[in-house]
Amino acid sequence: MNDTSQAVASLVWRENFILSAGKQQAQTRDTKPTADDYGVLDAKTFAAVETDALFDEVNHAQTQVGQAVLYRSIARPIADTALLQSKQEALRELESDPAMLRALEAYIERMADDENLLYNLLYGEFVGGFTTDNPRSSTGKERLEFGGYGYRQFIDGTDFVVDMVEEAEELPTPKSDYLRTLVQALRDFAQTRTYALIHGPLYVSNRKFLTKEEKPRLPMPSFQPSMFKWPLIGFLVALASILFFFFRDMLAEVGSDYMGYGIMIMLIPITPLIFQSVSASDRDSVIYPLQRLFRSSPELAKAMDALGMIDELLALYRHAKTIPGDSVLPEIHAHERHTLVATGARNPLLLRTRPDYVPNNITLDDSKRLLIVTGPNSGGKTAYCKTVVQIQLLAQAGAYVPATQARIVPAEHIFYQIPDPGQLEEGVGRFAHELKQTREIFFNSTARSLVILDELAEGTTFEEKMTLSEYVLKGFHELGATTLLVTHNHELCERLQKEGIGNYLQVEFMNEQPTHHLIPGVSRISHADRIASAIGFSKEDVASHLAALRENGD
Repeated sequence: MNDTSQAVASLVWRENFILSAGKQQAQTRDTKPTADDYGVLDAKTFAAVETDALFDEVNHAQTQVGQAVLYRSIARPIADTALLQSKQEALRELESDPAMLRALEAYIERMADDENLLYNLLYGEFVGGFTTDNPRSSTGKERLEFGGYGYRQFIDGTDFVVDMVEEAEELPTPKSDYLRTLVQALRDFAQTRTYALIHGPLYVSNRKFLTKEEKPRLPMPSFQPSMFKWPLIGFLVALASILFFFFRDMLAEVGSDYMGYGIMIMLIPITPLIFQSVSASDRDSVIYPLQRLFRSSPELAKAMDALGMIDELLALYRHAKTIPGDSVLPEIHAHERHTLVATGARNPLLLRTRPDYVPNNITLDDSKRLLIVTGPNSGGKTAYCKTVVQIQLLAQAGAYVPATQARIVPAEHIFYQIPDPGQLEEGVGRFAHELKQTREIFFNSTARSLVILDELAEGTTFEEKMTLSEYVLKGFHELGATTLLVTHNHELCERLQKEGIGNYLQVEFMNEQPTHHLIPGVSRISHADRIASAIGFSKEDVASHLAALRENGD
């Protein structure tokens, strides 16, 4: 492995694997950012930019672990330039090598069919009995509860892992470092102790599990995942035979031969109890401890992540093929400041439902790092802002973006502040609440941050709003963060323009209707009357309503 390959391999693996070490199976959306645990996206921004919907749009993964990996890539985007470039290289290999693509697709399809078998083993609860039924909900919680003692789940789950590794050995060796690292991780798992225990034979000695290599040279039976064990069956048959012949032959002279038949008949109802007792011992002393060992194995978790990341690459490839119109893998650059430049960018969530969606260019670079968008409501400002963030998220997930051309510098942080009157803290007014949000964003921003502000300093006087908005925007500008402000305040724009700060886009109108195309300039025209009329609440509508009330009152 060359230096580049080693560098990529060291970057590929996330801090936390998808496979859960606890009793509950990991769910697809478990990596959603929270108030206390987040990466590039905080919880508020995650919700504001419709990240869940963006995942649903991109999700073409076939395996559960693949879906969880893809969700993690979007909810917790990659900020490392080299890793993103390597991931793109793998996608280009899939585009250029049909044989590799077909081999990986067939492999993932086979793994998707049986993936649940592993989870049944790792997270199942086995309640005993002679039947092995389907998992069911218990005590109001989603739990994998099965009849039987776990033998069937042990066999099926370990077979899945063995097939996963053996079929990975048959895959062609990829050329791209990222994809080769994933395939090699599956192959390398075969060299681990965990895999040796899964593959078998498995030996139990003094409550310790031994592989074939660890087993002492003395004869020792291997663990058999079956209720019916030949040594036990042989013992019971031998015991019954001895008793039968003893009473039939040895005590025949006293007329006791009938007792041999009686003892054999008595053994019939006792035998199932013996088998169940032995099986319960297997479950509690072998299967459950192995279950915990496998769940906590970093080697197995890494192999499953590798499987998921291969599926994720295929999902991103499939998604690109379904995007209406142009799509492209953006150029990924390393720089001290965030950058997003895209030509003909379209909103990833609207391009299917709105075939007439108007594309816009995005230019957020070193020379245009403060962008102010003005215009009336319903003109497309919010859709533009969400397009900016969603394209950034797709790019940092390693995905294709709906544009004709794109270039980015990965963002360390992405913040999206929107008015949120429904979440006011007790005893805090709207102005203080939103100002506190802006303060948190500012003090956590860097030159590699992307900040979207939907209005500033609402809930105070016009003069105070002007003063505060001006120094806040100048602060972001000096900080170097890419900042996009949506506002109706053209007076603020004029102040900043006089000092040569900022770039300005406005909603284009034709025949008094928004085209949803953004053009250079500052909008100074209010369209409040047009919107009020459209929803039936214009000055004339109010007057008409009052006149009708007076007429009815007369």
